Amino acid sequence: MIQIFVEAISERLLYTLDFVFKERGLEYTLTNDHHTFIASECKKINYSERYFENIIQISPSSILFDEEIIIYDIHSGMYEKEDCLKINGVIDPLGSIFFVLSRMEEYTSTLEDEHGRFQVKNSVLDRYHWLDKAMCDRWAVAFLNFLNQHELIVFQNQIHKVEIRPTFDIDNAYAYQLKTGWRKWLSTSKDILNRNSIRLKERDLVLDGSKIDPYDTYDYILSIANRGFKVNMFWLLGDYAKFDKNISYKNVRHQRLIRKMNLKTTVGIHPSYKSNSYEYHFLNEKERLEFILHQDVENSRQHFLKLKLPVTYTTISSMGIKHDYTMGFAEKVGFRSGTARPHKWFDLTKNCISDLTIHPFVYMDGTLNEYLCISPEESKNVISKLHKEVVQFGGDFVFIWHNETIGNYGKWQGWQEVLEFTLNLKQTENE
Repeated sequence: MIQIFVEAISERLLYTLDFVFKERGLEYTLTNDHHTFIASECKKINYSERYFENIIQISPSSILFDEEIIIYDIHSGMYEKEDCLKINGVIDPLGSIFFVLSRMEEYTSTLEDEHGRFQVKNSVLDRYHWLDKAMCDRWAVAFLNFLNQHELIVFQNQIHKVEIRPTFDIDNAYAYQLKTGWRKWLSTSKDILNRNSIRLKERDLVLDGSKIDPYDTYDYILSIANRGFKVNMFWLLGDYAKFDKNISYKNVRHQRLIRKMNLKTTVGIHPSYKSNSYEYHFLNEKERLEFILHQDVENSRQHFLKLKLPVTYTTISSMGIKHDYTMGFAEKVGFRSGTARPHKWFDLTKNCISDLTIHPFVYMDGTLNEYLCISPEESKNVISKLHKEVVQFGGDFVFIWHNETIGNYGKWQGWQEVLEFTLNLKQTENE
């Protein structure tokens, strides 16, 4: 047990120290009473500007003790041979953890892409080329190694057992099946106008039962679950719109498919594009899924990864969501919140820890193929490096695919092999 002296005990400090110590099975105590600190027989460290004779001191930045959202002067520095943030001129590994883990920079940024998303190029992690590293874990380990070197704790970073966590977004359940009425007519007319004879023939073969719908990869997803993987699926049930094009939630066969998949996987809501701006739509879509499944829905991931802090998390938390899987970037792979570990969302507007658990993902299929434009073989190298980082620093290896990207169809020819490569990654490097 180590005792840490601080001038004030704050929610931000407790959140950060729990990530550093409790996540790694270590205990600590805090005190802001200097008499208690001096009298204590525990191993001690001073995280303040106050002087104590013969006690190791670390000067803190103000970030863990401020109560408002502030735009800090951020630069890079070094801490114990690890790249670190310099916050208002102070190199502070604990402050750095909080800045990244809480996603503070996203609260103060007004720069967005065409979908209203915080852009990776505006992230401090991308600026310093740290996005492919679990920086919050690296800072935690560097801090604990420092304490270990001074015989204040006993710590040695372990090789971690990593859980491979496949997740699937269902934006469009089928390419041709269950699309009736005006949707079928419109799609067919478009193919006729474009003289797309391949799609016209393919549609006929699918609809007469001669060929499996190219987006019907559900048996394959079930086979993954049957191999022992914990599979999460996120289903889009919003009304038809420009960016929301799934089959109607009213379709009985669609409902039957959702219930079938929920028997072996965990089905959560994939809130529609427009729901990010209108709470009514989110609640309506969540209730649709709950009606279909006959159970409460507590898992979500935003369509188009439309995460706007704090609005998105405030909304979904207020409507019963307990676990969110949106934390990651569309444009690049890596660790948006500096870790692969599930962690509670720290609500900076209330300056407190929330009940919402964030499950970060490390890569998405579209990031590799559509944003980075790399080959399946190159993708395997990228994924392997990300996996090694998680093995070294801990967490779950969560990743995103879609039902239409895993059937080796169209531009996704050969990409199912990349999914299989990920599924076959060893839990630890020494297995």
